Amino acid sequence: MHIELSKDKRYYSIGEVAKAFNVNASLIRFWDSEFDILKPKKNAKGNRMFTPEDVTNLQLIYHLVKERGFTLEGAKTHLKEGQKKTLDKFEIIRKLETIKTQLTEIKNEL
Repeated sequence: MHIELSKDKRYYSIGEVAKAFNVNASLIRFWDSEFDILKPKKNAKGNRMFTPEDVTNLQLIYHLVKERGFTLEGAKTHLKEGQKKTLDKFEIIRKLETIKTQLTEIKNEL
């Protein structure tokens, strides 16, 4: 499942998203209520407007639930672990930068 994202387009309606994924708009609304990773804006009428980032996240949710057969809870856990891995990598980089600074200081004292 792949949806073409237009570089000119900042928001997609729920109808456009549902059509691109070949699912009902109600499923997209349900996923929006279930997954914190989705943060569509709402227009004056209260209609959801999805950003390209939301659409990318929907692609991941679709892949996990529809293509790989994850349960909703399993998909939520998988997504949270992915965020945790990113945070863990950031922590490792920060620690390595600190060690590099310390080693540079030791080298300069020699």
